[in-house]
Amino acid sequence: MGRKPPLSRWERIYVVVRRIPKGRVATYGQVAELAGLDGLARQVGYALHALPRGTAVPWYRVINSAGRISLPPDAGGLEQRLRLLAEGVPVTEAGRVPLARLRWVGVRSRRI
Repeated sequence: MGRKPPLSRWERIYVVVRRIPKGRVATYGQVAELAGLDGLARQVGYALHALPRGTAVPWYRVINSAGRISLPPDAGGLEQRLRLLAEGVPVTEAGRVPLARLRWVGVRSRRI
């Protein structure tokens, strides 16, 4: 039995995002750090943007470090807001989430 090939950067990001529980959020930088990609928050954004429509990866649970939805309403921000609200996450009209209260505290895995 051979070893599995290492996961790509984007696959590592998707593993972390799948772990964010319903009703919680994480920041782009936090996801990068947990995926072993410290300082590469933009890579998280690129990876999430590349997901196909209808994906099971809960991309909408990732917000910026200011506790806001980064996407404009007509480019996925409205969908993100509605999905978060459906999970019980309070989101203001301006796209702000109470990050201090709802931030998921994940644990970095050695297997990623």
